[in-house]
Amino acid sequence: VAEVSLFAVGQAVYYAGSIARPGANSALHCVDERIVGHKPPSLSFAEAAALPLTAITAYEMLFDRLALPRDSAEAGVLLIIGGAGGVGSIAIQLARALTNARVIATASRTETHEWCLTLGAHEVINHNADMPAQLKALGVAGVERIFVTTGTDTHWAAMVRMLAPQGRIGAIDDPGPVDIRELKPKSASLHWEAMFARSGFGTPDMIEQHHLLEQVATLVESGAIRTTLAENFGRIDAANLTRAHAAIESGRTRGKIVLEGF
Repeated sequence: VAEVSLFAVGQAVYYAGSIARPGANSALHCVDERIVGHKPPSLSFAEAAALPLTAITAYEMLFDRLALPRDSAEAGVLLIIGGAGGVGSIAIQLARALTNARVIATASRTETHEWCLTLGAHEVINHNADMPAQLKALGVAGVERIFVTTGTDTHWAAMVRMLAPQGRIGAIDDPGPVDIRELKPKSASLHWEAMFARSGFGTPDMIEQHHLLEQVATLVESGAIRTTLAENFGRIDAANLTRAHAAIESGRTRGKIVLEGF
């Protein structure tokens, strides 16, 4: 406790933790204060728990990897493939709250289409249909930035077509092989985001995750963004963990699933 300087005993916090230490299936956690933020007071613990992992992933991708301008009047078009998932749900909100980008999300079902719109997406297209054609119908000739949360290999050919010259693609999934040589004619780039990289490698800038979680809490309290909690599966036990993992693996969830208590 004597080495902790960012928090006082008894303060409520939220964090994503580190894969180098036991995770959220355990009752007690040991976590580096540099990757922890003060819990937004207006949120319950379950609502707050839905935010850190996805918020850090989305924030780092948007601003550290894709270099999305925050202070520019013109930030171009941001396409978020898989906008209804946990990461996509917060990425839409952060992009709308902190930038002037035109945010286009993708979803494949009526309920996920509407979810993306309620989170602030300007338009929503279907990633199971011809995405380049849908963008053309919206008057978009090329996309400066693509944030793909899932199916990078499946959507690769379409993304190469949709990407504007000198554009950026950011991925977070674990795809099969893709031919990055196809980006060369456009002088385009591919970026990876792994939100556990800073904590896992103990990078000198680890405290940036504390700063961004503090900013996310401020945005929540101001009403600019909201929790992406979609379902609470109840207490943390084997049955509920199995049910939650099965739901996530189905690829048909929206927002975040949370378990709480023992």
